[in-house]
Amino acid sequence: MKENYIQLNKDNLLRLKIVTSEGKETGEVLEFDLEDIELPLRYQELVEKDKKNKENLRNQMLIIDKRQDVKGKKILSKNEEDKIKALNEFFNKEIEVYNMFLGENGVQKLLNGRKVGWTTLKEIDDIIENQITPYIDIKMENITNKVKEKYGEAVNKGKEVLKEDE
Repeated sequence: MKENYIQLNKDNLLRLKIVTSEGKETGEVLEFDLEDIELPLRYQELVEKDKKNKENLRNQMLIIDKRQDVKGKKILSKNEEDKIKALNEFFNKEIEVYNMFLGENGVQKLLNGRKVGWTTLKEIDDIIENQITPYIDIKMENITNKVKEKYGEAVNKGKEVLKEDE
């Protein structure tokens, strides 16, 4: 008996190959399903959680700065150790938040072995803003137009019905 197959359509997948600064492919790819209507919501959540994380870090640093500093266990003072711990916790939360949007290990793929820091987070923000969100914006506009095209008359009739009931 012959097996039948279904060919999947990948027209609406955004595939971004990751290359090094020298232009060599890393073999890693970020993939976004532009038909996923939750993608803009995940991006919005990324922006909101990123803002909260930064605010939380700022508050932690203010608290540490207001405390009296004492000698630490080794070279660093207690406040310096606490600041490093707070930064480490912040960067781990940022990785989690960005991966929620970029996909599993998305940050690690983009960093290609580098450590997370202020500079690398800025690079990731630039990549998202310049290479990913324009596609999301275009796709959302297309979806909105398709809905208007398909359901425009029904929506207009619905408005008329609402006006009559008032």
